[in-house]
Amino acid sequence: MTEAFDYFSAKLRLETDASDVYAAQKAGEDVMLVDVRSDEAWARGRIVGALHIPYREIAARAPQEIPKGAAVVVYCWSPGCNAGAKGALEFAKLGYSVREMIGGYEYWVREGQPTENDEGALPRVFDSQVMVVRQRVSG
Repeated sequence: MTEAFDYFSAKLRLETDASDVYAAQKAGEDVMLVDVRSDEAWARGRIVGALHIPYREIAARAPQEIPKGAAVVVYCWSPGCNAGAKGALEFAKLGYSVREMIGGYEYWVREGQPTENDEGALPRVFDSQVMVVRQRVSG
């Protein structure tokens, strides 16, 4: 095989995106979504159904909180944040099957997927810069 084939095959095994994670959730797939951001970021908003383990706490907490055979997907704030990669590395060190959700929380929000904070559900906003937004025509 070619170098490009090997690279992109590995990339697709180790990364996912907001659309694919949301589709997996809707399909009822067993995905353990882990938010590796700070406590402050978590409090402002998070993906519905995610577990919060800041990446610095994964080594201590994951073995007690996440079954070893779980399919783990980690996310951080945005494409400009490498906490997701740091979190994925910590899970990999512990022997978990792990992928990083590229785009992070930012792209989850921009695609209009469900989010919440301690007060409840947050408004869903669909950003036409990252996805096709169809206008509903009444009549």
